[in-house]
Amino acid sequence: MCFSVNVNLVKEEIEERYGVNFPDKYRYEPSYYYHASGLPEIPVLCSGDPGIVSILKWGLIPSWVKTEAEADEIRYKTFNARAETIDTKPSFSSSFISRRCIIPVKGFFEWQHVGREKIPWYIYSSENEIFAIAGIWSEWVRSSTGEVLRTFSIITTDANDLMAEIHNSKKRMPAILSKSEEKRWIDLSLTSSDAFQMLKPCPSDQLKAHTISPLVSNKSANKNTPEVIKPYNYQSDNLLF
Repeated sequence: MCFSVNVNLVKEEIEERYGVNFPDKYRYEPSYYYHASGLPEIPVLCSGDPGIVSILKWGLIPSWVKTEAEADEIRYKTFNARAETIDTKPSFSSSFISRRCIIPVKGFFEWQHVGREKIPWYIYSSENEIFAIAGIWSEWVRSSTGEVLRTFSIITTDANDLMAEIHNSKKRMPAILSKSEEKRWIDLSLTSSDAFQMLKPCPSDQLKAHTISPLVSNKSANKNTPEVIKPYNYQSDNLLF
């Protein structure tokens, strides 16, 4: 599972990191905390036009969905796509073949179950750099207006040792690509079988993590603030590490 990310990145950071253009910059608002349930618009690099940063909505709507009611329902079920079934599940298989994308982030959030408590953690690159999560995207046309909606899903895989301790209920993590894999992932000359091999847990030493304050779990709080990712110590004898 991966439902919340830190995309507090200005346009120039993304352009420099990936050597791309960001033409639609005014639609994008950097944020320390995006949650999928809000259907946020996030910068994404897509196959088909890898030199351009696109703004896509989180929650993939497959192109074959017929009605608006079906679209509104399915997008809340497609925030994540499991790597193990991405080539067979109807919602994802077509996009996996021809519409892959990368989602640049600074980090993501997960909760550790400790007894009856849920302890929030912030996970980020060990080098504190931008990194890319593997994703898939789709286009869907709203029949009533002709509006084209471009949406995406984040791919998840088994947890590495670090994430298995943190996300100890589901033991999942986002599929994080190495720098050498990022452009290959969105190159459509890459075969599906080779792409599938990339969807594996990244080494634990590529990530760092620390506990963060209960602010991140407060539904009414403003979480677009540096406070949401600052280290916070919990007085709990049961904390796993």
